[in-house]
Amino acid sequence: MATPPFDPSLSPLKTVAVIGLGTMGTGIAEVLARAGREVVGIDISEAAAGHAVTALEASTARAVQRERLTEQERGDILARFRTFTDLQAAADADLVIEVTPESYEIKQQVLRALDGIVRADTILATGTNALSVTRLAADSAHPERVLGLHFFNPAPAMKLVEVVSSVLTAPTAVAAVTNLALDLGKEPVAVGDRPGFVADGLLFGYLNQAAAMYEAKYASREDIDAAMKLGCGLPMGPLALLDLIGVDTARTVLEAMYAESRDRLHAPAPILKQLSEAGLTGRKSGRGFYSYDEPGSATVVRDALTPLSGGPGEQGRTVRSVGVAGSGTMASGIAEVFAKAGYEVVLAARSEEKAQTAKARIGKSLSRSVDKGRLTAEAAAETLDRITPAGSYDAFADVDLALEAVAEDLEIKQQLFATFDKVCKPGAILATTTSSLPVVACARATSRPQDVIGMHFFNPAPAMKLVEVVRTVLTGDDVHATVREVCAKIRKHPVDCGDRAGFIVNALLFPYLNNAIKMVQEHYATLDDIDAAMKLGGGYPMGPFELLDVVGLDVSLAIEKVLHREFRDPGLAPAPLLEHLVAAGCLGRKTGRGFREYAKR
Repeated sequence: MATPPFDPSLSPLKTVAVIGLGTMGTGIAEVLARAGREVVGIDISEAAAGHAVTALEASTARAVQRERLTEQERGDILARFRTFTDLQAAADADLVIEVTPESYEIKQQVLRALDGIVRADTILATGTNALSVTRLAADSAHPERVLGLHFFNPAPAMKLVEVVSSVLTAPTAVAAVTNLALDLGKEPVAVGDRPGFVADGLLFGYLNQAAAMYEAKYASREDIDAAMKLGCGLPMGPLALLDLIGVDTARTVLEAMYAESRDRLHAPAPILKQLSEAGLTGRKSGRGFYSYDEPGSATVVRDALTPLSGGPGEQGRTVRSVGVAGSGTMASGIAEVFAKAGYEVVLAARSEEKAQTAKARIGKSLSRSVDKGRLTAEAAAETLDRITPAGSYDAFADVDLALEAVAEDLEIKQQLFATFDKVCKPGAILATTTSSLPVVACARATSRPQDVIGMHFFNPAPAMKLVEVVRTVLTGDDVHATVREVCAKIRKHPVDCGDRAGFIVNALLFPYLNNAIKMVQEHYATLDDIDAAMKLGGGYPMGPFELLDVVGLDVSLAIEKVLHREFRDPGLAPAPLLEHLVAAGCLGRKTGRGFREYAKR
């Protein structure tokens, strides 16, 4: 009798087999069982199968306690999940999802075995996030029924599911699995077959650069992680996330990405190999970039690399008054921060009128804080009284800290530092808020480079907690110590970094944004799918294209050019699509059009 043709539309996906009951497989099984599917869990390890049942019992018990499930519903869910140690148990499944280790050999062995077990109309899905779905499908007797179904960890909580087609996949299989993902309450994103797909394709390049930054001793692990959480609003820092994912898993994904792209940004940082081969694979082993109180624990414990808190350090200088140069949003925001913290502030601009306008802007900001109950009217009035507007930098004669927040143009900043050098008293600290220019070039415009340092605030300064403290090779230890003390007094979190392009945040953020643009340029995925993937799969507060349009495409291009010039890495060259949009005057929200169009205000 002839084998019926492959047509999954003839049989709805009611019974699903999940092969591999580790953390990911167990999470997927829970999602399916909660959505009313019969779930066949298969693992060669009886212990793993038992652990999966225990995990489902525990999570559904918590749901009953929180009144999200009734006892009856919980009983039904548990009854729908059965575990086995033999692949034959998948014989009646409508869909099989394999979540075995990231190895071609293991996955191909499973898919080949399934060819002889399941029905002709059963869909076979691989949960890989690094291997080629096409290569896995080509090794199957029925490549048209093989596709990728990439859930994100933890599967019950994360909304994103990437549905990955190879050139061989039947559209009916894609449609059936997409409908299932929607039934599960997930948001499916259709993607083509390339290592990392959308979310991991962008995420792992960024994680790799963070590992390389740490390996180069540019910044401490704590400062790198704090910078990305506080500067970008991410739920976890990159090194903590690598420990959660597994250092060995990250290395495997990056190897696969590099094999295809040959982009140096995807070449695994050597430290990933060193940690993997030493068995320091992250949380699961109890040690990776950080140390944990036991394998599998999320609790970080002190180790030899943990910075000492408090203790005797370099004696800083006394700072009572602060001069802020500039009249834009950044300058007025920084002046507000210092005045709120009790410092006397001189806010100087190129004219008295501009300085008065900047002070008025601060007044409005303080009024909004009063309206929201964050500040009393009395405290707001006292804060505003501490700010003295001035139309000349001569007003900085007595300040202890002079800080510029003018245009991001090296020539303008150097001229301003030469002025600071003339008007500021001996011993005053001179700081720049540059986000990408060399701090040492500002320092060399003065006769006292030891007094110059970078203090990179983030916009809006009153709300954002992070300050990147940038030492040059000439910055004095007491100047560095003073600025860290000042950051604590103004309730900001300082992170230390050296004087190189992008510092921590922009050096990690902008290559990620640039890679997202390249994905669109290559027609791999749409703006909407990429933004959804990073918000739903990576926990990002904004998708890359939303963020680019907010930052400004001209600003983004300028930062990309600085990074490319500094590091000379071809992978950092600005995406041509970004250059074209800037040339066309499409700069983002401020012009009404960037990657998307916006209603005119």
